[in-house]
Amino acid sequence: MLLMYNAWLVERKKRIKKETKEKKIKRSTKKQSSETKCNLNKEILLVTNLYVQELERLRQSRTVIHVDEIASSIARFYEKIRKIIDWKEDNALRRGAIERILKRILFPKMVGFRMKNFDSAGLAQTITEELIRGGHLPNHRIPKSRVDVVAEVLYKYLFFLEDIYNSHRDLNVKRKNNVAIFVLEIAACEIEEILTRPVKELGVMNAMVYILNKRIIVTPEDLLSKKEKFELVNISTQRKLYQLDDNYIIYRLLKTTYPNWKKPTEKEMKDISKKMPYIEESSYKQINRKVNRKFDNIAQEIDTVFILFDDILEELNEKPEKIVSTLEDKKKYIKLLKEVYNKRNKTLKTRLRNSAIFSTLSVFLSNWVTFYLFEVPLAKLFYEEFNLSATIVDFLLPTFVMFFLVIIIKPPKKENLDRVIKASLSYIYNDEGKEEYEVDIRDKKNTPVRIFMHFIYSLSALSLFALIAYVFFLAKLPITSIIYDTFTIALTVYAAVVVRNKSKELSVGEDRSFSDFVLDAITTPVARVGSFLSRTWKEYNIVAAFSNFIVEIPLVATLDFIQAWSEYIKERKAEVN
Repeated sequence: MLLMYNAWLVERKKRIKKETKEKKIKRSTKKQSSETKCNLNKEILLVTNLYVQELERLRQSRTVIHVDEIASSIARFYEKIRKIIDWKEDNALRRGAIERILKRILFPKMVGFRMKNFDSAGLAQTITEELIRGGHLPNHRIPKSRVDVVAEVLYKYLFFLEDIYNSHRDLNVKRKNNVAIFVLEIAACEIEEILTRPVKELGVMNAMVYILNKRIIVTPEDLLSKKEKFELVNISTQRKLYQLDDNYIIYRLLKTTYPNWKKPTEKEMKDISKKMPYIEESSYKQINRKVNRKFDNIAQEIDTVFILFDDILEELNEKPEKIVSTLEDKKKYIKLLKEVYNKRNKTLKTRLRNSAIFSTLSVFLSNWVTFYLFEVPLAKLFYEEFNLSATIVDFLLPTFVMFFLVIIIKPPKKENLDRVIKASLSYIYNDEGKEEYEVDIRDKKNTPVRIFMHFIYSLSALSLFALIAYVFFLAKLPITSIIYDTFTIALTVYAAVVVRNKSKELSVGEDRSFSDFVLDAITTPVARVGSFLSRTWKEYNIVAAFSNFIVEIPLVATLDFIQAWSEYIKERKAEVN
């Protein structure tokens, strides 16, 4: 009995020791889990849940639109040509295609036509099918129900167009056309949003706005209301996170200003229509004030965090049910963050090169057309001519400027990844440090030092333009072409600066060398002039206007015939037993 008791006692001690060890392991694991799993920032959790719901909704079966693949391959090739002609950033290409379709179909019918009675359902179908054919929307993926929503929205914009031409009698023809183009550009923004349903992108953008708004401290506080501050943060976030253009920012602003913008009543549409010329004129000023730049600088510092968060959500879209749990695990998040960072870093150089190629080709093509339609006739008017060397310089110098400014772009340094991880954790999780930003919105007084800096800046700008003009003068270009090509260089420099800014999409904190400072000092004055010229480019882009009506109308008719013929052949084939 004693031996049995001793054996039982030894076994009991072993069991107690084992249980104690297991409890310690569980406590350790629980502690480690509490350290690893953290509460997500509520704005981050909200956008994640909304994205999960959208992914689940997309899994449901629905009737989708499809177009003929043969017609689609021709249309996609044409869209690549249009990318050169239009000189747009990638995020604006699809919207640019919508604008072209609207202008091509509606402009010939605007004067003296009751626009609101136009076939909005047919127009919505045409827009959707042409976008799919051109590769701007995926084939066999867009539900037909979205086309019905686009048709409802189009009625509102057709109402605005009719009212502009029939009611605003105080406006001259050019002013009416500018307001009408503005209406079509805003319409393109809403149509794109309906067809693409960018739930993830809008959610990430809203999360950045709310988080950043809490961390920005404005001084002095009494100069800016909470609503104005939120609006400024919202504008800067849209501009820096996804490089959204002014038209889309204005569209989002209109939705905030007019709560019933999506489905306004007849009375509300009339009220908005009366204000439309004022809206068109004041909106651009509202989103491009001096104070906006101060918020832009802060948004640019942290946009990398949310760009990569967007990439992580995209990586996890195949398993929506595991997105939240994966994000809650800090170790898993850091691992994913490194993966998407490295992936984006590898493609950065290629994307920058493509941007440089398309923007340079756009300038080159426009230069070619204006050379024969504008420069040569104008030179002959003043009894001047082009020689071979002058012609070569005329075409190649802007290309060389673009090539040089892009080739010297440097990728982010290795230590940048550590800064990205630290910054990301502070915005995604609640238990990390929260950096605050102070914005002094007071206008700086014109002290003698600032007046001197203004003078140096203006003098350097004039000197740079004089130097560019002198290079063309040495090449023996006609005086008219010297003036024109000098401003073409400004456009090219502006395009190159935009490309260089895109190269900083992964950078957190400023790594600015002396060479960067010198380059900024040289390019900024010229780029600012180029920025102004680019805003008016669409009014004078002869190649784009020519393509919209002379090329696209017969091309679209041909593509429609190809699609109809393909469907006819399929019907006949189905009859063969």
